[in-house]
Amino acid sequence: MDMNIDQVRAMLLADRSDPDAPEASVEEMRQGMETFTKMLPVLDTAKIEPIELGGVRGEKITPAATDETRAILYFHGGGYVLGSPATHRSLVALLADAAGCPVWSMDYRLAPEHPFPAAIEDGMASYAALLEKGFDPSRVIIGGDSAGGGTTLATALMAKDKGLPVAAGLMMLSPWVDLTQSGRSYESQAERDPMVRKQGLDRMAGIYLNGSDPHHRYASPAFSDLSGLPPMLIQVGPDEVLYSDAVTLVERAGLAQVSVTLEAWPEMFHVFQMFHPMLADARRAIQRLGGWARLQTS
Repeated sequence: MDMNIDQVRAMLLADRSDPDAPEASVEEMRQGMETFTKMLPVLDTAKIEPIELGGVRGEKITPAATDETRAILYFHGGGYVLGSPATHRSLVALLADAAGCPVWSMDYRLAPEHPFPAAIEDGMASYAALLEKGFDPSRVIIGGDSAGGGTTLATALMAKDKGLPVAAGLMMLSPWVDLTQSGRSYESQAERDPMVRKQGLDRMAGIYLNGSDPHHRYASPAFSDLSGLPPMLIQVGPDEVLYSDAVTLVERAGLAQVSVTLEAWPEMFHVFQMFHPMLADARRAIQRLGGWARLQTS
């Protein structure tokens, strides 16, 4: 059943925990995300199978009408601490259908068990393995949401640093690419974004970095030299605390002569595409992602 954005926002804010309440444990946060995402429907025509790329487990989601010569390598969000291919299966299945090709959704290692740069190393390993399977990089899109967007950009940087050919494009949904949380929207949009708060992001950044420099090239890739990277599509909600990350990334990409498209969807919040069962704009956004992926890999 469709809802308007104000109804969805009110629903999420009603479930928001009291900021003065004791912090949930990592395990409790993981369970909460799994419980919520289990309620999201998965496209019944999608074929889902376990896979492994470069020693990294994941799942391959193939739509009914598919081109096996193209691929999207996808990294889920969750602050580098939460999430899995299962929590993002509903979104990824719809993306695969829109793009008309399989999505390889990776279960990269999470902190605190595996702190920085484990997630990026797994991203790099899975991308290299996809190329070793024979995929032409001009037919591969790397994408992800939130921390997965950060993994997407850092993976592309690491691949370039190691001399691998660049992918056809980078697709990022509400990317978390500044682990210093220095952008203005972290404060200005704090009451508008029902999904994430700076306090929680600060905690996850600390867990993930485990003492590493938040300015590191692969930790906050928005501040890196982005020259030589492929075209980027960024979708973001102006009402989210990570809006500044997207704006900074667009500026840095432009200065590096990288083609970049920013889609700021009015009134939307962090990773609004997850709410496609109830938001028409979320479904339209996913269709745009799929259309862009088709164009970049054609």
